[in-house]
Amino acid sequence: MDFDLENPLPFSHDITNADIISPLFSIETHQMPSKTYHRNLENSDFHITIRETTISIILQISHPFDSFLSYLAINYLDRFLCFHYLSEGKPWILRLIAVSCVSLALKMRRTEYSVTGIQQDGGIIFDTETIKPMEFLILGGLKWRMRSITAFAFINFFISLFKFKHLPLQQALKARATEIIFTAQNEIKILQFKPSIISASALLSASHELFPLQFPCYKTVVLNCSYVHKDDLLNCYNVMQEIAKEGYESVLDIASSTSMPVNVLDLHSWSSDNEPIEDTLLNANANSSPRQENLKRRKIIIDYNS
Repeated sequence: MDFDLENPLPFSHDITNADIISPLFSIETHQMPSKTYHRNLENSDFHITIRETTISIILQISHPFDSFLSYLAINYLDRFLCFHYLSEGKPWILRLIAVSCVSLALKMRRTEYSVTGIQQDGGIIFDTETIKPMEFLILGGLKWRMRSITAFAFINFFISLFKFKHLPLQQALKARATEIIFTAQNEIKILQFKPSIISASALLSASHELFPLQFPCYKTVVLNCSYVHKDDLLNCYNVMQEIAKEGYESVLDIASSTSMPVNVLDLHSWSSDNEPIEDTLLNANANSSPRQENLKRRKIIIDYNS
């Protein structure tokens, strides 16, 4: 069975059920980078460069696969670097680590691949015998816990708290939150928060974009969840808002991918703060065009000459 980031534990079938998902909240801290790792990154340009360069390589070699693959590989990277200090950042070492993280993620996702096939981006090509020792070194850092508990494991649970009646609206919210989570992984500030907090914050940020009139209600629902630490949620939400602003133009893509009229996602189209969200949105008429901001996404650049 393929490893599913939204359902990481084999026994968790109904991941919207609080009793079923409870174990995930209990063990999520065991599979996240330490606070020391976050502090080291904040205080060291060297460590930041190592992380950014390796992430860039991971994104390049995992490009043919889905974004969940690269997300899992980067999760392995952060958890590995948390326990394994690198005194130097030679390009070939960082590339070997990146290839090994992607290889492990592919194995967990049970995706067919060849060692040479994933190394077609023009860099050094490592053979299987070179990659295997690094894989074992990474596995040791992970304590062989490859079923990572990520923000995606909690997204369906938190969405269920919003009580959507219409699937297209729920899909739009999930799609935007998912995009925010992917983008946020590159941000150092996010590493200090638990996966569940990241998930809840991404959903709140997405709901603030898509359903601003109902946002206060959604925020209250999440804050009242017994699994959520309020201060952490609010701090993480502020970080997410900064990240979300950079990708706001993608809201139009979400509208088209869910076969939803653009006016449904217009931030100015709702008529009443008191109407149920589904009724309001489905009957809304656009009063203005959707905002289109020319915001540039931050890109990580690899310096192969360093």
